[in-house]
Amino acid sequence: MIAQETNNSARQCPHNATINCNQCSLGDICLPAALKADEINRLDDIVRRRRDLVKGKHLYRTLDGFQSVYAIRSGHIKTYQITEDGEEQVTGFYFPGEIVGLDGIGKNHYTNNAKALDEAGICEIPFTQFQQLTSEFPELQMHFFQLMGKEITSDQMLITLLSKKTAEQRLATFLLTISARKARHNQCSNRFTLPMPRSDIANYLGLTIETVSRIFSRLAKAETITFSNKDIEIIDADKLKELANLDGEF
Repeated sequence: MIAQETNNSARQCPHNATINCNQCSLGDICLPAALKADEINRLDDIVRRRRDLVKGKHLYRTLDGFQSVYAIRSGHIKTYQITEDGEEQVTGFYFPGEIVGLDGIGKNHYTNNAKALDEAGICEIPFTQFQQLTSEFPELQMHFFQLMGKEITSDQMLITLLSKKTAEQRLATFLLTISARKARHNQCSNRFTLPMPRSDIANYLGLTIETVSRIFSRLAKAETITFSNKDIEIIDADKLKELANLDGEF
């Protein structure tokens, strides 16, 4: 979103005196477009802009008491759970402009661990105060419901990936999902860098690292994608959709 003029009373980010919710370049992603300037200022008043998380630092852990949801300003967050046998299971990846922490609402504590994949800038939104605002601003409430709906859809997609799709379909779907999210964030959707290591991709998709590497190579040989380390270019999106068996879903 192009920076908008704000009144002098708008609370400024303590870590960047030139940025507040009205001016944030991600405002059109994490805020509903229908909010008026004074309504955004009300939201800005409750937002706590945390210092950047260094790579590997946790934003919250499983069973931590739920108090806030978090908007990602920069960097990337992964969520994961620890299984009964002590193994890590990656449950999601979050990008700038997205909200993490919704898993804490149902049980009043977080059900995942959330950790920075790289240096990440975070806005903390205390949930009790946020609820009060959503009761006043229907557009904000609807936007929040849409975010929760996307979270549910992501969970359902993961279940489908792990239970029904072949290894090639899983990776193709994963790449298309990242591409679609980039497009929603007004970023290049056919060229992007994957913030997560290949081991996390394999874990998330229920595959081995060797299998993921083989499929990347196979997709490149078929001229569907090119890749170099974490840099991906989708050359033939239609072929990738055909491989994923998505029938134009993205």
